[in-house]
Amino acid sequence: MDIWPGKPYPLGATFDGSGVNFAVFSEVAERVELCLVDDDDTETRIHLREVDGYVWHGYVPTVQPGQRYGFRVHGPYDPENGHRCNPAKLLLDPYAKAIDGQVDGDEALFSYRFGKPEVFNEDDSLGHTMLSVVTNPWFDWGHDRPPAHEYHDSVIYEAHVKGLTMTHPDVPDAIRGTYAAIGHPAVVEHLKGLGVTAIELMPVHQFVQDTHLAGKGLSNYWGYNTIGFLAPHNAYAATGTRGQQVTEFKSMVKALHEADIEVILDVVYNHTAEGNEQGPTIAFRGLDNASYYRLVDDNKAHYYDTTGTGNSLLMRNPHVLQLIMDSLRYWVLEMHVDGFRFDLAATLARQFHEVDRLSAFFDLVQQDPVVSQVKLIAEPWDVGDGGYQVGNFPPLWTEWNGKYRDTVRDFWRGEPATLGEFASRITGSSDLYEQSARKPIASINFVTAHDGFTLRDLVSYNEKHNEANGEDNNDGESHNRSWNCGVEGETDDAAVNALRAQQQRNFLATLLLSQGVPMIAHGDEVGRTQHGNNNAYCQDSELAWIDWDLDAERNDLLAFTSRLVQLRKNHPVFRRRRFFAGDAAHGGRSELGDIEWFAPQGTEMDELDWRNGYARSLMVFLNGEAIPEPDRLGRPIVDQHFLLLFNAHSEPVDFTLPPGDYGAEWEVVLDTTDPVEPQEQQMWEAKSVHPVAGRAIVVLRTPEPEPEPRV
Repeated sequence: MDIWPGKPYPLGATFDGSGVNFAVFSEVAERVELCLVDDDDTETRIHLREVDGYVWHGYVPTVQPGQRYGFRVHGPYDPENGHRCNPAKLLLDPYAKAIDGQVDGDEALFSYRFGKPEVFNEDDSLGHTMLSVVTNPWFDWGHDRPPAHEYHDSVIYEAHVKGLTMTHPDVPDAIRGTYAAIGHPAVVEHLKGLGVTAIELMPVHQFVQDTHLAGKGLSNYWGYNTIGFLAPHNAYAATGTRGQQVTEFKSMVKALHEADIEVILDVVYNHTAEGNEQGPTIAFRGLDNASYYRLVDDNKAHYYDTTGTGNSLLMRNPHVLQLIMDSLRYWVLEMHVDGFRFDLAATLARQFHEVDRLSAFFDLVQQDPVVSQVKLIAEPWDVGDGGYQVGNFPPLWTEWNGKYRDTVRDFWRGEPATLGEFASRITGSSDLYEQSARKPIASINFVTAHDGFTLRDLVSYNEKHNEANGEDNNDGESHNRSWNCGVEGETDDAAVNALRAQQQRNFLATLLLSQGVPMIAHGDEVGRTQHGNNNAYCQDSELAWIDWDLDAERNDLLAFTSRLVQLRKNHPVFRRRRFFAGDAAHGGRSELGDIEWFAPQGTEMDELDWRNGYARSLMVFLNGEAIPEPDRLGRPIVDQHFLLLFNAHSEPVDFTLPPGDYGAEWEVVLDTTDPVEPQEQQMWEAKSVHPVAGRAIVVLRTPEPEPEPRV
């Protein structure tokens, strides 16, 4: 087959309308073969003779989109010095934009013999591994534009492609569980009706199915096992045509953008699916193991792992950094996504061993004209030493605020703690972010996420119930900060079920009325349960999918959540761009009067109130006329005043409303004892006593001002 010299850039397979340029990096290779694979697995090998800057390249004029291909790398197999080349293993292109097939766990994927790790394995992996696919970059985006929602206006919805859509009755059976299903009008309408501004998709980069899970009838459902950083996961495509997962993904993004909904991807750049030295050789290990992976300094046969998955990418290698940045830019420029949530982001900051917030990766992001302009969300921890870094990421970044989650859970389950901690969390966690010149939007607030209990299970279980995972209930977090309301698991007790429903509303109200950026886990708005399983990573089944057969109670919860989102949207006092003035430890309080804190008896909170570890009730005044930032046209922002009455006690508490200086009259906007929107128009006067039920929130606001008469 003819091959022309081609070019070393761009990396990957680039179709130009006539043929394809192939380029792949390997510093250690002595010879690289491009392997074109036909439908019957017949392989044509082409020697790439051109090498520039360790990039092996060539142009094949007859290749067209849909062609499957891989690489074979000839070079040293010397694990003691970090090298693991093995030309018997057909390797994926790290820059592949589509991938065909899945690994099957056969011994041919490994460079050693099972049971005899010292024996070199020269079995050919073709037929057992995944193959890269040449794609056509053309797509009719029409008038697609990014919604570009400001962080303070955002409500993020974390979702799983399959879990969100697999049982939806209005989605055709043929496309359930796919990108096409996410873009289907029924799913888009649900998101629009809920009021969210962004969907954050759990991993959609091509990932590997763990064969040890498949052997137990399970799967890598969550997808945190990436092998292709530029390729949409092929199993989420409704069409079986090679490479069409790219077109289908783009169509999904286009449909969501038309509905003014952003698309954020949960990305896993901290490790790959090849695991440790006992893992398979699928791509990076066979291309250039020592360049792509962090190895133990004094024992390069082993991998330095801060992710708990067997390996970590080598973040000080320029080719690794280039791959990650090229991947990010590709998803923004070619796939039109609006941002990223970085899994175990502390690992990305480890140029050496310590976490360095000024590492090369963050420098590259900071100066990149594309990536720096999209939403950047860090999961600010990993499993290595010093890996918990909440509050320590650079100014461009926002973070999953794990301290918010823990504090709010403790407050509503009645755990002794100070009200000051709770106050700091619901006002944007200025104690964590203000010192680094960041704002409330740095805090991605959440109560639940994919990892852990669903919201319904958070109020229904004290203990995890992960028996279905096949690990004797030893997997998953044991300290969940949950409370089952008196009975473990499902029950027919009407009083317990009523309390659980109320607690779910308490969590949602706290989340959506807090400063910062709220994130809702998919299905929490309709009471999704995993029956106490807090680690459903391997459960591709009805256990982890949303059940869309909604009864009256679950429909009420959906309507309640939608009203909360709308309340937040309508009132800028809940989504300030700047922190409240005053003491961060007490949620802010100053002469500006933008926020005030009261004990239930109507007196201003004093130091004893703040430090009382058993205090469970407080009242917050939000001043709608003291919002310091202007709107986008530079005009003052003026809102109504609000009172938030929190009562986490088991018994009712009478709240004395503040004096008339704060508001002469108040109307009830929300009461978490009742999922239905308040119909009563009774006005509560200043200094009057308003009862709040046990474990409940009441939200009051001043009446809307009378419109100015027309002249």
